Amino acid sequence: MSPKQSAPSSLSPKQSLGPPDFATAFLIASFVARHAFAPVLLFGQNAEIIDQGASACAVDAVIYVVIHHFSCCFISFMYACYYRRKFRLQYGLKASPCPDFCAHCFCHYCALCQEHRELKNLGYLMTIGWNANVERRAQQGVTLMAPVVETGMHR
Repeated sequence: MSPKQSAPSSLSPKQSLGPPDFATAFLIASFVARHAFAPVLLFGQNAEIIDQGASACAVDAVIYVVIHHFSCCFISFMYACYYRRKFRLQYGLKASPCPDFCAHCFCHYCALCQEHRELKNLGYLMTIGWNANVERRAQQGVTLMAPVVETGMHR
């Protein structure tokens, strides 16, 4: 390459690194805000789905914040551990490679993310809440819970 030739730029003449448009700025701001409060939102969303709509995301998130920030962190680990165990029992998941308490005690935020990801893998849209998931699944003709199997023989 001669000195007069420059390396090709990855930006076309129409692209720039200037300020983003409104939609892009909004997406960036929502991304930053969501991740700044991720543990609170993750816990609230997880708890709403695990409770099958019996409690709202906002209520669970507020309880989590109060326990976590104004009390001993150990208590918030126990609170989150309760939901992890409830989730495992609902879906028949094993507590491996370590017990629920250890997962939350030694890597609390990772455990919340893992639960969140597992719920998403089960087909839940975490941002819309339990009631909207029920409606969405009803429109698709899918049930949200495993069928109850009766034991024993009946005539």
